[in-house]
Amino acid sequence: MSSQIDSNPPQAYRSDGGVSPRVLAISNQKGGVGKTTTAVNLATALAAVDKRVLIVDLDPQGNASTSLGIPINMREINTYHVLMGDAGLDRACVATDVPNLSIVPSGADLAGAELELVDVNNREGRLKAAVSGASADYDYILIDCPPSLGLLTLNAWVAAQAVLVPLQVEFLALEGVSQLVRTIERVRQSFNPDLVIQGIVLTMVDKRNSLSEMVESDVRGFFGDKVYTTVIPRNVRVSEAPSHGKPVLLYDFKSKGAQAYLSLAGEVLKRERAVAA
Repeated sequence: MSSQIDSNPPQAYRSDGGVSPRVLAISNQKGGVGKTTTAVNLATALAAVDKRVLIVDLDPQGNASTSLGIPINMREINTYHVLMGDAGLDRACVATDVPNLSIVPSGADLAGAELELVDVNNREGRLKAAVSGASADYDYILIDCPPSLGLLTLNAWVAAQAVLVPLQVEFLALEGVSQLVRTIERVRQSFNPDLVIQGIVLTMVDKRNSLSEMVESDVRGFFGDKVYTTVIPRNVRVSEAPSHGKPVLLYDFKSKGAQAYLSLAGEVLKRERAVAA
């Protein structure tokens, strides 16, 4: 498997001599587009080629935590405590059954964080401060954002160097992602000038559906090479995997969905090499 997507991530050096991880936000303002599935399976694919990966579950629904089999009693210290400054990433992270992959789980308290952050100093930079204070034990930190454009997502974008956008091939998809791109540009101007879109991945693609082909053609025509060549097919094994607390790469490695995420990881790492060059 490593020969398929072998790569070295770009590195940034901290003032203490440690190497800072690359931080990628997995984000879309719309729910049900495969955002969490992409975060979990991309992280698993990167971990499979010996990248040290941390997922930050910033979605109050906690689906990334559930998809990796993290029980409720192991979420007592979670992303809420990280955002509020009560715990660092290192203290909050939990090892998963996937070698090289850990997660900072979501918790029930996170649902109220949007309101609590309103009156907090540096409210949009809380996660960035936590990431900056994390150990140098990770090559990648992937942030699973909530399906909205509130303060939680803003924290993710301020902390990240790049955004990966999962996009379901459906009617009005282009309009939705265009709005997302405009919002990212505003964040670049106001908070994080280094933020870029790493890429757009088309999800839940059904090649038998003419609408899927039309939407894919429109998105590729509008965004060009920002759209990954790999598409994630609509696949029952991908849908089943979270109920077993496993990424699809562990649940059914040979499935079309698992193989698609391996291919996507290869493209992500190729773009990361280009950043490092």
